[in-house]
Amino acid sequence: MLETGSTGFMLLCCSLVMLMTPGLAFFYGGLATKRNILGIMIQSFFSLGWTTVLWFIFGYSLCFSGGEGAIFGNLHKAFLNGVSIDSMYSNGKIPEIVFVAYMMMFAIITPALITGAFTGRVNFKAYVIFLTFWQILVYYPFVHMIWGGGLLAQWGVLDFAGGIVVHATAGFAALASVFYVGARVDKNSTPNSIPLVAIGSGLLWFGWYGFNAGSEIAVDKITSIAFLNTDVAASFATIAWVVVEWMRERKPKFVGLLTGSIAGLATITPCAGYVPLWAAALIGTFAGLVCYAAVQWKNRMKWDDALDVWGVHGVGGLLGTILLGVFATKAINPAGAEGLWFGNSSFFIKEVVAVVAASFYAFLFTYVMLILINIITPVRVSKQHELLGLDESLHGERAYDDGAL
Repeated sequence: MLETGSTGFMLLCCSLVMLMTPGLAFFYGGLATKRNILGIMIQSFFSLGWTTVLWFIFGYSLCFSGGEGAIFGNLHKAFLNGVSIDSMYSNGKIPEIVFVAYMMMFAIITPALITGAFTGRVNFKAYVIFLTFWQILVYYPFVHMIWGGGLLAQWGVLDFAGGIVVHATAGFAALASVFYVGARVDKNSTPNSIPLVAIGSGLLWFGWYGFNAGSEIAVDKITSIAFLNTDVAASFATIAWVVVEWMRERKPKFVGLLTGSIAGLATITPCAGYVPLWAAALIGTFAGLVCYAAVQWKNRMKWDDALDVWGVHGVGGLLGTILLGVFATKAINPAGAEGLWFGNSSFFIKEVVAVVAASFYAFLFTYVMLILINIITPVRVSKQHELLGLDESLHGERAYDDGAL
């Protein structure tokens, strides 16, 4: 029977997750160089439109129609066939059209996360092809396998809001793109607007409550614990990152603080509705320390992941899924599992295997796909275009006119 409270809450969560994509655009736009602000922001906003088209045509159907125990669903709900104002989501609490919209927002932001890794270096035409096929052949199958009753769900793998489905796949795809595309010509670039980064970070943190708490697809006690776990982990990660960076560099950095918050949010995502509050505090602390270490190691290895997508989202998603295997307990969520901390090593092993396999597949597929795209159209812009900046060379626009600088 329809629950108006749950339906209203899910519409709110849908709006919050939608807001995360413009938030991501602001976050990345502030971190980019002045000549590449619009080039990175348009990639996020384009996903808002194009992903919705794909989701309407076949994306929702491939993720959530049929295919029990399989890798993909079927096309029975292509063009949202059978999704009407009267059809209900399987939990019977909200209309299916609300579920369609909510999950679509996840599909929009996931590939947009990847773009921060190759900012200022990739042709827009190549990005459009990449966005299309990455969703179809990476994002959709993992959504179905974990959230759509597919292969990994049947095996017992859990992912509350996207540690595997969103962050691990996007983060390791980002690393593959860095290896294929190569380093920037000017690697010493600095953020053009830290206040813009702060605005984007704030919108992401705000939207993440809809991302995590909304993943219960109802309003109940799990919704509440997921909400608070999200904030606790983000806060502990923020402080952990600031402290360790302050100790190393003798100064507390605002960009580091903001990056640490995103690391905590990414890491708690798979765990949010399955772990107790004390575990969320530990998970957030681990997120701040481990993701910071990953970024430092990336820098030493000279991997030019411009906006630290792998170190924050890839490592965060990987770490969070592993820690889910440690700290999950049915005392919090009876629909979950007992983790390693509570004596269940088999669930821990399943989570580790699933997230490592997903990360490896996303990395390998992305690298091969970029090779194939390059046959059709150059993936990387010319050196001349890169030095001029993508805003002007590809889009014919500037974020700021000369008189305002």
